[in-house]
Amino acid sequence: MVKLLSVETIENAKPIVLMIVVQSIYAVVNIMLKMVTNDGSSLSVLIAYRFVFSTAFTVPLALFFERRSVQNLTGKVLFQAFLCGLFGGSLQQNLYVKSLALVSATYTITMLNLIPAITYVMAVSLRMEKPNLGTPAGKAKLIGTLSGIGGAMILTLYKGKRLFNFSMHIDLLQQYVTSTPHKSPSGSHVWGIMLALGTSLSFSLWYITQSKMAVNFPWHYSTAALTSLMGAIQSFVFALCTERDRRQWKIDWNLRLLTAASGGILASGVCFVLLAWCVRMKGPLYVSAFNPLLLVLVAFIASLVLDEYITVGSLTGATLIVCGLYMLLWGKSKEARQVDNNNNNNNMNEMVSVKDTDKCDSIHIANSSLTCIQKDHDKNTLGEV
Repeated sequence: MVKLLSVETIENAKPIVLMIVVQSIYAVVNIMLKMVTNDGSSLSVLIAYRFVFSTAFTVPLALFFERRSVQNLTGKVLFQAFLCGLFGGSLQQNLYVKSLALVSATYTITMLNLIPAITYVMAVSLRMEKPNLGTPAGKAKLIGTLSGIGGAMILTLYKGKRLFNFSMHIDLLQQYVTSTPHKSPSGSHVWGIMLALGTSLSFSLWYITQSKMAVNFPWHYSTAALTSLMGAIQSFVFALCTERDRRQWKIDWNLRLLTAASGGILASGVCFVLLAWCVRMKGPLYVSAFNPLLLVLVAFIASLVLDEYITVGSLTGATLIVCGLYMLLWGKSKEARQVDNNNNNNNMNEMVSVKDTDKCDSIHIANSSLTCIQKDHDKNTLGEV
């Protein structure tokens, strides 16, 4: 009994532990990206190399586990993979790192919590999902969406007083600031938040495109490999057009190489495998519920080693966005449970209907048999008379 309970406990704890690992990897990679954006490195070249590492990691996995998927490659699938590489790869990551170069990592990560709300708005606009405003779940989704948008506006337009940080008086950013840092235009705070908002929009478009692609191409590893490959091609074309300095293409054994390798292999490779496993075991809502953990981890690490402060605006905006996220997820989960209950009731009604039909047929057959027996008995009686 104790062994059974321990095995069950371990199995239930696996998704939680894996999701904490995923969010921790994302947090560390984001801090590394923030450090690299301040050392004068070309961000477009960094993204190109990141997707090279990601492609080198995911393509062998796809060929090993899903070799049959090659037979289902069509022009439509390749076009959808191109869009996934754009919205989930090159465009998304270039917007993201440029946002990190202008504002703190905490602000950028906070804006990513708007992804479920933006996805919900786009899904309703494209008639992929019904708002159902007459139900509690529909109202919760609407309120959660509005709460997230309001939190994003506060985060964008209002900083407020510095509250606290957990600084160890080790500002790693100062160690990687060169004489040619990335120039911040006037109003860089608002501009950086807008780029982060564009990153969230790109994420949402990626999710919607993936859902369409999965209909005809339901292979997760192969989808990741195609996305990484398309992202690498697009990122290299963009970097070649925007970066003419050959010195920026040279990668030494330094933080830039470590960041590109970690972002490609860990954030775009290992984390995808873990996320795919958790989605299969617990569903997408369960996985999305861990997104705010990334915000907490990044805020803590950034204040610890980057000397960033938590302000009134960031705390208020982050709270509204996280509360809105959980309201939206609660509404989605309630609707999913309602759909499951309706399906179970329909199945029960069908089973009862089938049983009633079988019972009527049995009664009919039994009555027919009794009628035949009665007729034979009457005939025998008349013959004896």
